Amino acid sequence: MSVNWLGLLAALLLAGVVAELLRRGILRERFAGLWLVVSALLIVVALFPSLLRSAADALGFALPSNLLFFASILFLLLVTMQLSYEVSRLEARSRRLAEDLALLTSEVRDLRAQAQPHTRADQD
Repeated sequence: MSVNWLGLLAALLLAGVVAELLRRGILRERFAGLWLVVSALLIVVALFPSLLRSAADALGFALPSNLLFFASILFLLLVTMQLSYEVSRLEARSRRLAEDLALLTSEVRDLRAQAQPHTRADQD
């Protein structure tokens, strides 16, 4: 068994960065779990490269690195789709909040306009 030290170091570094971002509250748990799973898979592949070779052979890839690149591209595509969904959802929420704020501002302005004549009459 030969360990891919550079791959192992990169996977451990990824896990450490994710843990630190999670600790600081920069990364939400929802996304941190995904990245921790990825780093765990990378650690397994680094410790047992024969698993990647066996999977590549079973799936018909000529080289294990081709399987790794294919899986990486697929993963990044899924992450991009998830982030696009989140951006769209947050954009719709921001628009609704802006509309609600405009309505509330209008109501406050109307209430202030109605209250001012009564205040002036009370002062006279």
